[in-house]
Amino acid sequence: MIKISILSSYNGSGFDALYEACKSGVLNAKIVLVISNNTNANVLKNAQKRNISNFVINQKKFPNTNIDEKITNLVLKYESDFIFLSGYMKKIDKILLKAFPNKIINSHPSLLPKFGGKGMYGRFVHEAVVKAKEKQTGASIHFVNENYDEGKYILQKSINIKEDESVDLVENKVKKLEIQAIVEAFIKLIN
Repeated sequence: MIKISILSSYNGSGFDALYEACKSGVLNAKIVLVISNNTNANVLKNAQKRNISNFVINQKKFPNTNIDEKITNLVLKYESDFIFLSGYMKKIDKILLKAFPNKIINSHPSLLPKFGGKGMYGRFVHEAVVKAKEKQTGASIHFVNENYDEGKYILQKSINIKEDESVDLVENKVKKLEIQAIVEAFIKLIN
């Protein structure tokens, strides 16, 4: 069975989607580990409720420690096949990329390469899309490399945007689409 580790900074809605897909048998996989850099992240509570090993790893908790090395060692210890970034707000270090080449997956709420890069996450992406009067947006699931949002695409899904749609509406539509895209991407990778 494929083992997946999750790195998340906040709620981890992608984690929830993958967990449900694993539990229902849509994915022949299991989430074995959740790591957050945020002590108060809801993703940790959700992992605890589901009896999934979870850890907070950040500079505050482990001063004078190479955090990226600590994360890499933990993911290796849990024998993970893939790592999914579910709203993880730290750049992935070379040590983790080297240990898991083409095995670290990210979800981005736009049709990359548009509206990607440093500082382009969450609501900032949707605000930029609406401001640019784009006719389409969507979700991109991609491998992680050393640059923000530049890894090879696994899949992209798109939706049309009407001229009068608010940022909130676009954000909600993309969030639903992103959940579907994450599961579809893992089906493509695993099955």
